[in-house]
Amino acid sequence: MTNEIQKYKEKIFDDIKHIDEDGNEYWFARELMPVLGYYEWRKFNGAIKKALEACKTSNYKVSDHIVGADNMIIVGKGAKRKVEDYKLSRYACYLIVQNCDPRKEQVALGQTYFAIQTRKQELLEEEYKNLSEDEKRLKYRKQTRSSNLALNKTAVNAGVKNLDKFHNAGYKGLYNGETANDIAKRKGLRYRQDILDHMGSSELIANLFRIDQTNQKMINENIQGELNSCETHFQIGKDIRSFINEHGGTMPEDLPTPNKSIKDIKNNRKEITNGK
Repeated sequence: MTNEIQKYKEKIFDDIKHIDEDGNEYWFARELMPVLGYYEWRKFNGAIKKALEACKTSNYKVSDHIVGADNMIIVGKGAKRKVEDYKLSRYACYLIVQNCDPRKEQVALGQTYFAIQTRKQELLEEEYKNLSEDEKRLKYRKQTRSSNLALNKTAVNAGVKNLDKFHNAGYKGLYNGETANDIAKRKGLRYRQDILDHMGSSELIANLFRIDQTNQKMINENIQGELNSCETHFQIGKDIRSFINEHGGTMPEDLPTPNKSIKDIKNNRKEITNGK
């Protein structure tokens, strides 16, 4: 298999990946099903049940890896219907593909992908424990940048003309009415300084969750029009704010602004690399 084909096929699994409020990756069973070559929920659900039993046998806490989650799907003439679904961890996906039909080419690919990625995740989790705050900021800033690009594409396809208005709707929901300019002023930033470059890792994670969840909701529910898109972004931000409040977390506007920007961190690293 050529590197180009391998990267393309790996991208299929990456494209349906989601990120939760803690920065953890997860997949929905309904989205994973067709990627693995299944088109009947009854048959695919059988593999999920076997994976659930395998998870129990391995002495893992099932609720950490397989969680029931009803989803809305589009049926005839734009109507929506609630269907059974599951939120799956990377490990759960690995168990599922091990219990799917190995004769399917997609399943064979999935087995390789999730076996490799599960091992990578184990290594990354170990490495993450040793990351400094600056390194965590670089990691999540990179993810927010790529996620924002994906959200912009979704928004434009939905008919959004004013992207600044659209993004401000999300900030208003998450920051209790504050726009990007309000956040910049509160942080004491100069004109055109990127607010995301002046956030700590916890604040970046909250925004990454806002961005990713808005993108997925707009795609899954086929949201159209600038007004509906802005309302969706605002509500997602507001829901995340409520989640933080309910779990006793610190509101994003109350999190400290780092002394160094992302640009400063990168420049310092370049100086070290160049031996200055």
